[in-house]
Amino acid sequence: MIVGLNTSDDAAVYRISEDLALIQTLDFFTPIVDDPYTFGQIAAANSLSDVYAMGGEPRLAMNIVCFPDCLEPDILAQILKGGQAKVEEAGALLVGGHTIEDDEPKYGLSVSGFVHPNKVLTNNGAKVGDRLILTKPLGSGIINTAIKGGLADKASYDEAVKVMSTLNRYAKEAIDKVDVNGVTDVTGFGLLGHALEMAEGSSVSIRIDHKKIPLLKNALEYARMGLVPAGAYTNREHVGNGVKFREGISQEITDILFDPQTSGGLLISVSEEEADRLFQELENIPTAYAIIGEITDREDHYLIVE
Repeated sequence: MIVGLNTSDDAAVYRISEDLALIQTLDFFTPIVDDPYTFGQIAAANSLSDVYAMGGEPRLAMNIVCFPDCLEPDILAQILKGGQAKVEEAGALLVGGHTIEDDEPKYGLSVSGFVHPNKVLTNNGAKVGDRLILTKPLGSGIINTAIKGGLADKASYDEAVKVMSTLNRYAKEAIDKVDVNGVTDVTGFGLLGHALEMAEGSSVSIRIDHKKIPLLKNALEYARMGLVPAGAYTNREHVGNGVKFREGISQEITDILFDPQTSGGLLISVSEEEADRLFQELENIPTAYAIIGEITDREDHYLIVE
């Protein structure tokens, strides 16, 4: 076992031979959009993400499905077609799965991938002086809350769906061309929850400039309206005293930083020299990206938001 439970990383990694390691992960959740095909795409992209966060390539995927008998079978077919489309885009094979009856639909994937044992990326390799890069905008949890409440406009909906259904494959391909020190993907624990895991695992502190963080369209406005998912408050409790906010940072900004993300971007710790090269490689990815902070020696708090 190369990567297990001890660092709260994104997936398990098991060495098979000197030049091959297996990555194993799974994820599934309830619908966040009404269109079943789109839901399938987003859920699959989210499930595949952990393999990319570990530096690997997805190879096999299996469906995990819960589905009520009161819904039309065609809805399930569309969910599975959406998922299959993303698995194929990832260059992996969908090889079956398991379905049970449940009161509420749920969908995701169990994914197996491969990586060279010497090229495994973890969340505990950040080094002092590194720059912190985020490869997708924040706010999907808030936008999803607005969607469920019927308050999200079309532009916000369309952008959120595009971002959530975009594979992290393209950001990972950029990472392959440079030397990076630490990687995780930003999902249910929000930006600050996953950054805390990186800081704790690396025994460093992370300074984040909130003004540089890319945001989804209208996420800030919806946060001001109080359209914040319950998970954001759970994440705030989890991070607790691990974060220090500079005086004057608004409530809606802190809500976004704790906002649980669906199929969020990669959070990358990379040296200052390599950061410029990585930025050039990221130019062709279909989502917004930015340098949002830096790694420092251990301070009084693991995270400092300025």
